[in-house]
Amino acid sequence: METIAQLQELINIDSPSGYTHKATAYIMDVLKGYGFTPELTVKGAVRCALGPNPTVALAAHTDTLGAIVSSIESNGGLRFSVLGGPLLPSFESSYVRIHTMGGQILHGTLLLANPSTHANNKAGNAERTIDSMYIRLDERVSSADDVKALGVRVGDIVAFEPKYQALPNGYIKSHFLDNKAGCYVLFEIARAYATSGQQPPVELYFSTYEEVGHGGAPAYPPSVRDLLVIDMGVVGDRMGGAEHLCSICAKDSGGPYDYGFRTSLVELAERHAIPHAIDVYPFYSSDGTALWRAGGDVRVALIGPGVHASHGMERTHVDGIQATVDLCRAFIDQHHPTGK
Repeated sequence: METIAQLQELINIDSPSGYTHKATAYIMDVLKGYGFTPELTVKGAVRCALGPNPTVALAAHTDTLGAIVSSIESNGGLRFSVLGGPLLPSFESSYVRIHTMGGQILHGTLLLANPSTHANNKAGNAERTIDSMYIRLDERVSSADDVKALGVRVGDIVAFEPKYQALPNGYIKSHFLDNKAGCYVLFEIARAYATSGQQPPVELYFSTYEEVGHGGAPAYPPSVRDLLVIDMGVVGDRMGGAEHLCSICAKDSGGPYDYGFRTSLVELAERHAIPHAIDVYPFYSSDGTALWRAGGDVRVALIGPGVHASHGMERTHVDGIQATVDLCRAFIDQHHPTGK
């Protein structure tokens, strides 16, 4: 995939829920570079019409897991509240960046309290929770006043280092493939139609609050009848998904997706020999769930590249990303004929 570097660039932009403006600025620039005219919603999401009177929307979320400073300890450590549901044992020892309200970026590490095995022989068995962990600032601080003097305060955003690595065999491992891999799929859709000169009746939508449950709730254009959500496919025990496949979700914790819509996607995947799996996700919800709960009267389906170890140290494969792009294009071209 010749533009895969865009995925790394986007992943390396800190964008926990509530702090996505730098990532959305990047997305706006990419779409403008393809000749489109994206716009920001009041909530800070990006929407971009590929053609007039869109009847289908493709949505992916820009926001990631993260944390927020909840208190400053008397010894200079930072306590935190999570943004979304990071699997904390997977994030232990992660380097973090603290974005202050004053615009400074300070560095630190997420650690277990009293982390040295030479001082705490119970460290290996301790449960990793927000009550047992803290952020060690990489500054000479020993009191709350020292920390406050640096400009740190409650409410500052904590972003985790993603650790992005792309391997020659096509595997990509990183935090936040959920769901910046989905955003990259939308980039590829935009690039394909910009190159072809076609103007399908499609809107691309990059939401900004999915990890906290309401990213996809805003209204889409009244002409939209189908919402195709592009989010990570779950890989786990008793599931058929894999990193080199496009996962098609039949049901998640919010209930079943539209049967007719899902069936048409499966038929297209079979007809075009697109590698795929159909799965049920037991502990998952999406921007489509948010839209339905907000009263959206549209068909909703959910697909995405398989991602292993979701909300932890994630991994996917370029084949799964390409399969998702191919299924999106097959659906657009089959059900929403393009114009010039």
